[in-house]
Amino acid sequence: MTGSETPNRRYAIDGHSFEAPPLETGLYIVSTPIGNLRDVTLRALQVLAAADLVACEDTRVTRVLLNHYGISASLLAYHEHNAEEQRPRLLAALDDGKSVALVSDAGTPLISDPGFRLVGAVADAGHRVVPIPGASAILSGLVTAGLPTDAFLFAGFLPTKTVARKKRIAALAAVPATLVFYESPHRTADALSDLAETLGAERPAVLARELTKLFETVRRGTLGSLAAELASEPTPKGEIVILVGPPEETVPDASDVDALLEDLLAELSVKEAAQRAAAATGLPRRDLYQRALALKAGDATKDGDDRGGAD
Repeated sequence: MTGSETPNRRYAIDGHSFEAPPLETGLYIVSTPIGNLRDVTLRALQVLAAADLVACEDTRVTRVLLNHYGISASLLAYHEHNAEEQRPRLLAALDDGKSVALVSDAGTPLISDPGFRLVGAVADAGHRVVPIPGASAILSGLVTAGLPTDAFLFAGFLPTKTVARKKRIAALAAVPATLVFYESPHRTADALSDLAETLGAERPAVLARELTKLFETVRRGTLGSLAAELASEPTPKGEIVILVGPPEETVPDASDVDALLEDLLAELSVKEAAQRAAAATGLPRRDLYQRALALKAGDATKDGDDRGGAD
């Protein structure tokens, strides 16, 4: 099928053929399976079948998914090595009223890939950008790990060099959230070792491999225990997600908080002192404000007593 042909808009599920509804002009960000080909939404299949053009990282990988669901589509390779060349072609297709679907090799596009530049250019040109949600290794890892999910930070791939990797990890050490990393199999052992050394060996962690695939494994422990296990094993195979639990919350000692507030009150108003103390300790500003008022009142009373004793 060439880019000038009209898509036949057909897709098949378990031998049953369906026709997808036509699409409006726009860029459709389509999530695809991260391993199990059945982890795809009905809407994603409809968009892939109806799109005038499907931009993908590797046409061979995307073709496997399309063939599985009986979809005939016009494919265009779009990846970090040809993005500058291909982006104008995609914008031109949209200018001509075409519908364009963007997929990655697996999962949700724009996560650890350069697609955000295309989305920015499309939005700047005044075209619609439509998300078609679905599979994501980040979320699959999170819901499997058993670590806190109320706040998490996806940190992508760590640097390949040891010094840069440790520097990056150190910058994330105090983030009050579960950390999520992607890692290549041959660097996983080194990454876990550096994480344990920098964040602490007792920090809870999970190593998820080949999520949704036949040989899916999820290993739970601490950074220290996982690093020790990986150091004595052959290099793992497949896609790796490393998850690290947040640092333990430490409550500042009351006397230390009072000392901080007293130092701040020597130069600032009660309101400003409470704001600064809240930023430094993570404690509620309202509580610190009330404590600062009490300390201020205590100082005033003390000053009055001192003056009274001198009379």
